[in-house]
Amino acid sequence: MTLENRTESGATELDATEPDATAPTAGGRNLRRIAGIVISVLVGAFLAFDVVGKLTRPQAVVDGTAELGFPGYQAVVMGVVLLTCLVVYAIPRTAVLGALGITAYLGGAVTANMRIEAPLFSSILFAVYLGVLMWIGLVLRRPELLKVAGLSR
Repeated sequence: MTLENRTESGATELDATEPDATAPTAGGRNLRRIAGIVISVLVGAFLAFDVVGKLTRPQAVVDGTAELGFPGYQAVVMGVVLLTCLVVYAIPRTAVLGALGITAYLGGAVTANMRIEAPLFSSILFAVYLGVLMWIGLVLRRPELLKVAGLSR
């Protein structure tokens, strides 16, 4: 609630000492934004670790790629694609575009794991969990995305 004060000239001025109960608190917005940044950094760090593995091709990555039915050299191609999407995701202006690319990449991971009949909750859906977490972090950073998706007014 705002209060009006009368000055000597008779004009009114608003007294900002009492907060407006209908205004959203800046502290709540900042806390959500910080939580979104933390989530996004954690997801980004995990994906960066994946990129390093695909580009350096240790034996475990070569074996895992072969187990999924891909030739070993394609791990580098996957690493470059993921790195490109991750860089685009890390830039605030293009984060949504990067998130779309990463979502597509994770969809490929789901499909590859389904093809070899990997365990559902630990392997196949792990990429889904990661993608959902990525989008939660992005929405916490940029709540206007809910309006674009039709989930908010």
